Amino acid sequence: MTDFLLELRSEEIPARMQAGARAELDKLFRAQMSAAGIEVGDLSIWSTPRRLALIARDLPDATAAVSEELKGPRSSAPLQALEGFLRKTGLTPEQLEDRDGVYFAVIDKPGRATVEVLAEAIPTIIRAFAWPKSMRWGKDSASSESLRWVRPLSGIVAIFGEELVPCEIGGIAAGFATRGHRFHCPGEITIGSALDYVEKLRACHVIVDHEERQAIIRDGAAKAAADAGLTLVADEGLVIENAGLTEWPVPLLGRFDEAFLEVPPEVIQLTARVNQKYFVVNDAAGKLANGFVCTANIAAQDGGAEIVAGNRKVLAARLSDARFFWEQDRKTKLEDLAKKLDRITFHEKLGTVADKVERVANLAEWLASGGIVPNCNPAFARQAAELAKADLVTEMVGEFPELQGLMGGYYARAEGLPDAVADAIRDHYKPVGQGDDVPTAPVTVAVALADKLDTVVGFFGYGLKPTGSKDPFALRRAAISILQLIEHGGIRVHLRPLLFRLSLACYQQAIARAYFERFGKVADVFGAESNDEKYDLLIRLQGIEPRLETDALNPKTAASQLLEFLIDRLKVQQRDAGVRHDLIDAVFGLGGEDDLVRLLARVKALQAFMASDDGANLLAGYKRAANILKQAGKDIVFPAKAGIAGDGEPTIAAPAFAGATDMDKTLLTALDRAEPAASTAVAGERFTDAMAALASLRAPIDAFFDGVMVNDPDEAVRAYRLGLLARFTGAVHGVADFSKIEG
Repeated sequence: MTDFLLELRSEEIPARMQAGARAELDKLFRAQMSAAGIEVGDLSIWSTPRRLALIARDLPDATAAVSEELKGPRSSAPLQALEGFLRKTGLTPEQLEDRDGVYFAVIDKPGRATVEVLAEAIPTIIRAFAWPKSMRWGKDSASSESLRWVRPLSGIVAIFGEELVPCEIGGIAAGFATRGHRFHCPGEITIGSALDYVEKLRACHVIVDHEERQAIIRDGAAKAAADAGLTLVADEGLVIENAGLTEWPVPLLGRFDEAFLEVPPEVIQLTARVNQKYFVVNDAAGKLANGFVCTANIAAQDGGAEIVAGNRKVLAARLSDARFFWEQDRKTKLEDLAKKLDRITFHEKLGTVADKVERVANLAEWLASGGIVPNCNPAFARQAAELAKADLVTEMVGEFPELQGLMGGYYARAEGLPDAVADAIRDHYKPVGQGDDVPTAPVTVAVALADKLDTVVGFFGYGLKPTGSKDPFALRRAAISILQLIEHGGIRVHLRPLLFRLSLACYQQAIARAYFERFGKVADVFGAESNDEKYDLLIRLQGIEPRLETDALNPKTAASQLLEFLIDRLKVQQRDAGVRHDLIDAVFGLGGEDDLVRLLARVKALQAFMASDDGANLLAGYKRAANILKQAGKDIVFPAKAGIAGDGEPTIAAPAFAGATDMDKTLLTALDRAEPAASTAVAGERFTDAMAALASLRAPIDAFFDGVMVNDPDEAVRAYRLGLLARFTGAVHGVADFSKIEG
């Protein structure tokens, strides 16, 4: 068994492409070896800015000999069929075997030296390599058949054991020579085998293992900060990126002018991170300090002093730009900035961002004034919604789109707006996804919920819903955010009428736009000035002018599709939280349960009940009863329900029936107690009590099935007992649709 080393050396590979390149090399190498019949175990695959390296250990020296058998035509088949089979196999008629009138070809393939297999595989791997972006170079680059690589490929090392694997592609032949660090050791290095590859490169200032470089950067940056009495702001993405930019990483601490700290800390961190790939640091109080950690690619003789000085100058220029943006943006009020939002298209069917802002402001104010979002000031909700998108036209967000919302919050606070308004502007995009912080401040919740509801309703209103893996408008993420806001905020709202109301407004707006495009001049005749007035007027004109067709969906259809979509997202969200999807179906399947807070409370009580013996046995009894009723069909006599007094005792005796046994009477009495108890508990949202009421039916239903024959020969008795089972399943259905519960 022998080790194999492959190194593909090139000009600088972008850091963002290196992880994908390692995965691609792994996939292609395994595919080539598998096709040749060589089993590959664990591979070591590394990357640096200038090379991809692979070491496959314990490969066989040769492939095993194999015998392949192919079935051909019958011996009586036409001559053309036989000739085609011979061309396919490359054999002569004498080499075929006739077995019971059918020709068979037995092809023996001798084993091949693994070196030969690798020599063929390497050029194939290189040509098949899928880079996000690639290029051609040199005199042959005019041809579409010329070699493509992420950057010009400059060398190949391919060694099997201590033997060179002879191969060539694009004029580059495999050899034993590679190169070390571009500055510390620019000359050639001779590699003897896979065994000495890593250490020879290390001796030449190249750490080939990307994970080792990451550890050096992670630990070294933290130490550099700690030595200065500071704390590194952890950023694993930046660790990985710096490791992809260096072959000999050396973290160095630098300082910048404290005057820049007047700029919001997020701006400083983003400036340092995005533009310069620097880490930032905090002081002992946890606030951003005027320090940064850069990662050099050389071990400088002066300890990195000149490197730090140069990086300080570059960072100062970047921070000066950021400070300029900060100062310029604050000269214009958010209210005035918001007026420019009509220049930005939100979506061709949904209008401009200014249109969206108006819709969100109306909805946020309604959620607050209607008490749907408790303790929310309606005026603050409208003000925050009207200003929430204003920072989209600022210089700072133009430079750093990641700061939208956040900068709006800073600008609002600088203007002296109420904290609740500033916080809502800052956080109205939250939660961005699973794991993100969920706002709980009432004004923020109202604006965030209104913003996301407007988005999903608008796109669903035009049939632009996600399909398969495609979700170009991130509606799944928006739906999850809506669910999180409702659940965490305890927001009590019936979704079905809410979604219909919003879908209807979307549809009416579509109709109004269609009228405006065709009959806009009519509105001018009536003296309407604003677009809103024109829309209102044109909606009223539907009774006068021919009705226009639009691509907006019927509001009922859109609302129904959206509610189904939200419930599907709820199942996904709750599955991650350990809640069974069939239990959500069991509660939602009852119909009318579209208050998510109530629905989830009911589901959690049901899940706890189904985990108990009472729940499991009651489910079994329910399914048995349901099957009997399904087979019986009709002609069921429902035993009358007894009334319940204030003390919980029946006010009348169970109805007399000549054929009733003790088991019949016991079940009927239990139903008379459990049905109203469960119904009252559900109405009062005491779902645990409702489950306890159902649990009281377990023993009577078990005794009923054990002690009586439901399908009694006497039709009256049979009808009576089927009626008991119907009442039993009905009582259970008052809490959940047990037919949808698995088990």
